[in-house]
Amino acid sequence: INDKQRRLSEWPSAKQRKVAPVKEEKNKRAGGWLEDLLKQNRTENKEMKFNQKRLRLLSDTKQIQRDSEGVLYWMLRDHRVQDNWALVHAQQLALKENLPLHVCVCLVVPKSELSTLRHYSFMLKGLEEVATECKALNIQFHLLHGSAGDILPGFVSDRGLGAVVTDFTPLREPLQWLEDVKKTLPKDIPLIQVDAHNIVPCWVASPKLEYAARTIRGKITKLLPEFLTEFPLVERHAHTATRTAKPVDWDNTLASLQVDRAVGETEWAQPGTKAGMAMLESFIDVRLKLFDTKRNDPNTAALSQLSPWIRFGHLSAQRVATQVQHSGKSAGHSVASFIEELVVRRELTDNFCFYNKKYDSVEGAYEWAQKTLKDHAKDKRAYLYTREQLEKATTHDKLWNGAQYQMVTEGKMHGFLRMYWAKKILEWTTSPEEALSIALYLNDRYELDGQDPNGFVGCMWSICGIHDQGWKEREVFGKIRFMNYKGCLRKFDVAGFERKYCPKNL
Repeated sequence: INDKQRRLSEWPSAKQRKVAPVKEEKNKRAGGWLEDLLKQNRTENKEMKFNQKRLRLLSDTKQIQRDSEGVLYWMLRDHRVQDNWALVHAQQLALKENLPLHVCVCLVVPKSELSTLRHYSFMLKGLEEVATECKALNIQFHLLHGSAGDILPGFVSDRGLGAVVTDFTPLREPLQWLEDVKKTLPKDIPLIQVDAHNIVPCWVASPKLEYAARTIRGKITKLLPEFLTEFPLVERHAHTATRTAKPVDWDNTLASLQVDRAVGETEWAQPGTKAGMAMLESFIDVRLKLFDTKRNDPNTAALSQLSPWIRFGHLSAQRVATQVQHSGKSAGHSVASFIEELVVRRELTDNFCFYNKKYDSVEGAYEWAQKTLKDHAKDKRAYLYTREQLEKATTHDKLWNGAQYQMVTEGKMHGFLRMYWAKKILEWTTSPEEALSIALYLNDRYELDGQDPNGFVGCMWSICGIHDQGWKEREVFGKIRFMNYKGCLRKFDVAGFERKYCPKNL
């Protein structure tokens, strides 16, 4: 039995997962069918119990004080209302205690080349949609300005809030914000973290750093019947706050941010959950059937293109997985291939960043990889480029230039080309350390889905062999997997891609 067949057989059926089967849709569905279907599914599941394994108690107390005036969801990574386990739990806590419900986001813009209009516009416009939904559901939405450690404890005390629920991210900066809040939050306030991003909570899937997809796949698959479920409805909240939230001037907020406006908004990706749902719907209806056979061809529209919405939390990966399994039955092997990438590979990246504090450094690579890169660090490079030359796509390689140009202008790059792109940076720079630094800088500055575990692991896989094995030794790469232009010629119409994306004046 081959690897693909094994993966197909491992995924639980709808019956195993206790999910209501979706009625077979007619071949031609009217646009917007997904939103209507999900409203019905959530309403049918509104009495669903919350699985306590999705949360971790970060405080010494879990008891809400009797004189509390509300429950707060500190929205950190998952910027959506529905299909959000952290908000589901916060609402259930508030209803149990007969308290109003609040949501807050702490907006902070680091002084960095990575703070761009592209990212902050997508984030703020998504949050504007969240605020509108919250208002319709009698939930108070607050946009706070500043670092959470500085402003959140005071906000909680001032509002008399009795509990703080937050979501989960494995990255260094937000983990530090969480530590800062833990230190300064009053000791009688429960602080609860819910993994609303992964299907199987990161700490449940594995208690340690996993070596590769093959070592985590079985662990995740075994837990899917328990965790890959429907979502209950976040409903209109029954208890109204006496002090309402300050209205947000969204246009003024965006205009006032100190961000790099040279990296502008993209046309192809509209922010917010509604736009993300529309992209998911078009993937199921149009592109999914091509995914299994055409996903490595950058000239074919076969990918989901959902990564920006998942990265900003506008879409739940769990929702994407359930819907692709239910509504994409006619797509055959494509469903299992896509679920492998969406679930196993993506949740492996959170595992890597959570359990490896050097997730963005050559020092975070396996010993064999560090050794082989060091052994070949002084090898002669056929070409050497500076960060500026790479950023401006002025190499000798038209395919690489085209991929880089697409990333700069559109904020995206095809998954297959991301691997080739990063490996060429290793080949064309003075050291593995410089290569990784440049790859992460370009990815995190221009990719709409940058500054995310997927991006860190993608660059670490390409340059440092993370989640991979050693290959035949060669110059510069050592035992790191090699990719070259000739290999791309065998995979797809390279000349066609170059004509489309490599500007003639480069």
